[in-house]
Order: sequence, then structure tokens, then C-alpha cells
Amino acid sequence: MQNEFYANAFRRKLYHSIEQLQVDVDDWIYHYNHDRTHSGKHCFGKTPMQTWIDSILLALAKQLDQTQATSDSVSS
Repeated sequence: MQNEFYANAFRRKLYHSIEQLQVDVDDWIYHYNHDRTHSGKHCFGKTPMQTWIDSILLALAKQLDQTQATSDSVSS
């Protein structure tokens, strides 16, 4: 975020309030997560939000409390 947002934002614009900065930060974060594709280890050219949505079922299956509840009901 420092390199991709702040370093550029402070060279391009003079902020007069934290609220002005927050608007630009919120816009950048939305773009970063929803519009911009990534080449990270698990993104494979998708946006982080697409990667998150695609992995929800896998994450739910790996939750310990879900696994514990399943094994408790099997042993009962």
C-alpha cells in the first residue's frame, strides 16, 4: 500500500483533511481487491475478491469447529 498508493497519492494531491485521504484510500482498496487482477500464488490472474469467493467452500471445510462438529456427530 505504501508503494502503490501512498507514494503516488502524496505526489499527485495535497490533502487538507484525513477525510479526503480516506475517500481516496477507500477507492484504491476497492480497485485493488475488485478490479485489478493479481499474479499472486493463489490468484492465477483473478482479482483477490474472485479468489476469496472461489475459496469460501474450501475454507469452510477446513474450519476446525466445523470438523469437530462433524466428528462429534459421527461418534454419537
